[in-house]
Amino acid sequence: MGDDVRPNLLYIHSDQHSPLVLGCYGDPVVRTPNLDRLAREGVLFESAYCPSPICVPSRMSALTGRHPHQNQVWTNEHILDSGIPTLAHALGAAGYRPVIAGRMHALGPDQLHGYVERLVGDHGSNYIGGVPVDRGTLSGTAGPDHISLERSGIGQSAYQVHDEYVAAAAVDYLNRYAVARRAGHEQGPFCLTVGLMLPHPPYVARRQDYEVYQGRVGLPNHPEPPAEEHPFLAWWRRETRAEFTTEQEAIRARTAYWALVARVDALVGQILAALERHHQADNTLIVYTSDHGDMLGEHGLWWKHTFYEASARVPLIMSWPGRLPRGACCERVVSAVDLNATLLDACGAPALPNAAGRSFLAQATGADAPGAWEDVAFCDYCSDEYAPPGGCYQRMIRAGRWKLAYYHGQEPQLFDLQEDPDERHDRAQDPACRGVREALTERVLDGWDPEWVRDAMAAKRADNEVLRAWAREVQPPDSYRWPLKPKMNRLERDG
Repeated sequence: MGDDVRPNLLYIHSDQHSPLVLGCYGDPVVRTPNLDRLAREGVLFESAYCPSPICVPSRMSALTGRHPHQNQVWTNEHILDSGIPTLAHALGAAGYRPVIAGRMHALGPDQLHGYVERLVGDHGSNYIGGVPVDRGTLSGTAGPDHISLERSGIGQSAYQVHDEYVAAAAVDYLNRYAVARRAGHEQGPFCLTVGLMLPHPPYVARRQDYEVYQGRVGLPNHPEPPAEEHPFLAWWRRETRAEFTTEQEAIRARTAYWALVARVDALVGQILAALERHHQADNTLIVYTSDHGDMLGEHGLWWKHTFYEASARVPLIMSWPGRLPRGACCERVVSAVDLNATLLDACGAPALPNAAGRSFLAQATGADAPGAWEDVAFCDYCSDEYAPPGGCYQRMIRAGRWKLAYYHGQEPQLFDLQEDPDERHDRAQDPACRGVREALTERVLDGWDPEWVRDAMAAKRADNEVLRAWAREVQPPDSYRWPLKPKMNRLERDG
């Protein structure tokens, strides 16, 4: 595909953004004018899913178009093999010069994975066992533990500071690209990935953002767990001490989250304004999505790590003037691995040969034939860190109206999302649903062996012990690391 028809690509990827907190997805409280406008000018996807409800495996799958078990990246301490080609490699092979600003969350010495330039790095060490992050007064609040709800409210998270650097770097890149293009020094389309940290906890927002939502964000719709809760989820609630959450903490943390989402929207607005200022919007494919969601107290659960919709489903908005319809809503079930294939298709780049994703470009344009797309997506959660003794090996399938969550060694969950969108009624033991349960269980296990996953993760755990000790003793320099400072984090008052 020649330069005259290839689009620019602006791929914006936030962290832990539930689609349930977006104006264009129906939330009546949050103010997200920029993302709402993007949806009005493009296509909003109602049923997009992450490959895993935790950061690293989800992001690495989005990069490679492979499921976590195909990457052998299941946890936040697993390293993606540099020999696996990525979205950036394929785009580079097509003549683009892929650049990333901000969050990628890859571990190991390869901090590019096909990108040719990285404008801002991640805040954590490039290495397992490297110099840890010091969040100062907000220590402990970024992870899944009750302390993140206790220490929430008005203040400042270093993650917001990071994202301001990232947005500034993205705007600067677009400014420099426009100058070079006007001077005749830049001929090809740009390819920019923007990785944001927000609205990932800490659930702390600056006063001017927090006070907009103070008194307007209430308790979750379903703050209590179902009467017959799955034993893994009951364990998870106890493990994270979420069961001790008070109403005041829940409202305070949720208020901050709404404020952080609004801040994400404002930063996206800065980037889109630069695009429009330089008259590049008409030939740019713009994508907004996230790596997973946040339970935000629904079912009595917080953070991610589960297959409920608030955790496993993600926002996905695509705008491409003249190629994608305006104000469209696509109800097809898609995944981030499918998005990978779709972006390569749209940009005329070679398909990744061993990827699992399917291009939904025809579905996005409305040009697909009836029955041409199978509504199916998978999501994996396998962990030896945030898990009971012995680990957990779990996989979800969304197929049409049904969702089955498979828990190795335990009973599954089964939900009819058409009749029960809030997932309050587990149908796994319903005799009338036996056929659906068996068929979906067979699909989950087709090409995915939880016993093999367990053994592969045990081998990685042993390897990581050596890698962790090496980094701790050698202290290798980080090639790309944004300098998070403890003083960037503060908590002013409860809110």
